[in-house]
Amino acid sequence: MQSRPLLAALLAGLISATGFAPLDWWPLLLAGLAVLLHLVHSAPTLKSALLRGWLFGLGHFTVGSNWIQHAFDYQDQMPAFLGYFAVVLLACYLAIYPAVAMGLAWRFAHEFKSRAVSRGADASYILAAAAAWIVTEWLRSVMFTGYPWNPLGVAWLPTPVAQSGAWLGTYALSGVMILASGAILLAFRRDWRGAGAFAATLALLSLAAIGSGGSQPEAGARHVRVVQPNIGQDALHWPDYNERVLAKQIEWSGRAGSIPRLIVWPEGMVNDLVEDDYPDPRFYRVDPRLIRARIAASLGPKDMILIGGNALFFDDNGKLAGAGNSIWAVDPDGMLGERYDKAHLVPFGEYLPLRFLLQPLGLSRFVMGDIDFIPGPGPRTIAVPGFGKVGMQICYEIIFSGHTVDRANRPDFLFAPSNDAWFGSWGPPQHLAQARMRAIEEGLPILRSTPTGISAIIDARGGLAGTVPHNQEGAAETPLPAPLPPTLFSRAGNWIAFLAAGLLLLFAIAIRRVSR
Repeated sequence: MQSRPLLAALLAGLISATGFAPLDWWPLLLAGLAVLLHLVHSAPTLKSALLRGWLFGLGHFTVGSNWIQHAFDYQDQMPAFLGYFAVVLLACYLAIYPAVAMGLAWRFAHEFKSRAVSRGADASYILAAAAAWIVTEWLRSVMFTGYPWNPLGVAWLPTPVAQSGAWLGTYALSGVMILASGAILLAFRRDWRGAGAFAATLALLSLAAIGSGGSQPEAGARHVRVVQPNIGQDALHWPDYNERVLAKQIEWSGRAGSIPRLIVWPEGMVNDLVEDDYPDPRFYRVDPRLIRARIAASLGPKDMILIGGNALFFDDNGKLAGAGNSIWAVDPDGMLGERYDKAHLVPFGEYLPLRFLLQPLGLSRFVMGDIDFIPGPGPRTIAVPGFGKVGMQICYEIIFSGHTVDRANRPDFLFAPSNDAWFGSWGPPQHLAQARMRAIEEGLPILRSTPTGISAIIDARGGLAGTVPHNQEGAAETPLPAPLPPTLFSRAGNWIAFLAAGLLLLFAIAIRRVSR
């Protein structure tokens, strides 16, 4: 009998993960969370409440992060089956955060144990659980470099509630998800007052969508074109890989017309060096001027292009010190503009943490290449002639809510190239969904170009103005969507999440004291 709640918690976590892309079965996420709230409240001890929360998280993150396994299919130096262990091992860690949230909620509910148990779950417990979830989800985004993949708030994207992300941000919307699940639980308990209050809150937030159609391009807006060559990681063995990738991207860049275009290419898909004057000429396979000239030949006189590749960094003695995962603007004359270097690097993917300790243990093989990437300074806005100010976020960086824009120099739109060719069928739509939430939060359009999809032009309300489907080659071209005025979240950032958590906790305490 004691094992039944544990199994139920695990199953609830497994089912709840279907609430995210690509399935978007968000009602099942609500149902799974309602089951979790009931199981935790009915736990006899804090230890059992923590265990139930952890098992929920184990199931939830194992299904939600299953795409990580596919990255191991492209590693020559390790068996692909290790990817399955990596997914479960990561889920074991991530499950700590819902466990802590549920432990805090249980402690709050059972402060006066006899009354709490006799009443069952009530509104104050739900409020405390929502507050705890907001804080622990934020902690997941910052601890050990952070991994905020699939916060609960992203699952609101198919619904009008998502538009309130412009005020609240994603983590506070995750608290709203807990409140909505709590409403279901209270309705089952026939606590109509509590369920009605939470349902009314949800309805009010949905009003944010009234009159909020996609942001319309400005009159005479210049065009943007996102290119998707549909060349994945399995093509790396081609002897002429660099040439074929470059040619395919140039092909889909199209021909110049009367309307100026900003063309954007995926992350890291220019595989030859494009910068001049490195101290050691042996690093050059092809003269970078020839590469830039070929790229520029696809541009009209008022076009610009943003490309992704690698920069090299050298020490004072001319020795290679590291590389940058970088973006450059290239003009019709083949000249490079300002460079952006990715700041939030992926541990074990772009650098080896504690290399001095882990490399002797043989763990350097988890990192492709012999050198680490060096992080850039953080969110940065770069002026692209003819197209205004562009914020840059490469791949993984776009999932960090509140850390995607230079607030001192607000851009007109964001460019977020990525390489999702590693991540199977679930990773790309989940990554796209999180980019769409950044657009809502910041009130900014986002251009997203990837090698195999899903590439997209996202308007400032998170709508899709143009896409290239997964695993298809092509390009999408539309007028550049207009930005919205700065949102509340763009001004205050994740302080709103802390404020929301504090208010929820205060309401929970107030309700508890009145009920006494």
